[in-house]
Amino acid sequence: MKELLLYIAQNLVEHPEAVTVTELQGETTVLELRVAPEDMGKVIGRQGRIAKEIRTVIKSVAQRTGQKVSVDIVDE
Repeated sequence: MKELLLYIAQNLVEHPEAVTVTELQGETTVLELRVAPEDMGKVIGRQGRIAKEIRTVIKSVAQRTGQKVSVDIVDE
C-alpha cells in the first residue's frame, strides 16, 4: 500500500522528491502522506476530490488483500 500511495502522490506533485509516506501499524494501518507545502493543493484538489479518490483507490486495494487501511494527508 505504501508504495502505491507514494507512486500516486509523486505523479501528482511538482516536487516528487519531497513526498514521504509513513506507515503506522495497528488494527487499521494508517498511511501518513506528506508533500511540499506548495503541492498540498494538488494532492487535495478542489473540495477534496483528489484526496477522496486517492483514499478510494487505497481502500479498494486494501480490501482485496483483507487489510484495513486509511490515508491521512498531513499538513506540517
